[in-house]
Amino acid sequence: MSSTAPGLSQTLKNLQAAFEGESNAAVRYAAFAKKAQQDGYARVATLFRAASRAEQIHAASHAKVIAKMGGAPEAKIAEPVVGTTAENLAEAKAGEEYERDVMYPEFIREAQASGASNAVHTFQRATEAEAVHAALYGQALENLEAQRAAAIFYVCPVCGEVTDDVKMRTCPICGASAEKFEVFNS
Repeated sequence: MSSTAPGLSQTLKNLQAAFEGESNAAVRYAAFAKKAQQDGYARVATLFRAASRAEQIHAASHAKVIAKMGGAPEAKIAEPVVGTTAENLAEAKAGEEYERDVMYPEFIREAQASGASNAVHTFQRATEAEAVHAALYGQALENLEAQRAAAIFYVCPVCGEVTDDVKMRTCPICGASAEKFEVFNS
């Protein structure tokens, strides 16, 4: 595909926005993990650490596509604002829902229209993983006191899927073997 294809520059801008968003989410979730640990919410702390890693995986995937399109990934990292663990969970859930419901669907439509299949692919995988992250944050928020128990989460190194399902054999998003998942413990 020619670099002058219609819409390609918008696809690259969207990839950059996604790269910056995922990079900032990784930093924010790492800070949220520290706060949850301080507050005694071991399960939430582990979830945030796992999600931080997942966001790094999304950013790296976007960066590869940016480079393939002739760009250089750039992200301005903001200092995270950390609230209470409940506030952090609510903020994280809202952010993931926005990405799932608004941002990524718009980016996917634009990338499809411009014929940027690599961008479509990285956006679709991130969308599916963000839906899982939003659900996990919502479940934690619904029963915060139960989140004091230790937990183990697994992160797919290919697409950023996060799960606590020890019986999973393959990633439901990308099909990677669960044996390759990264393990996060409380």
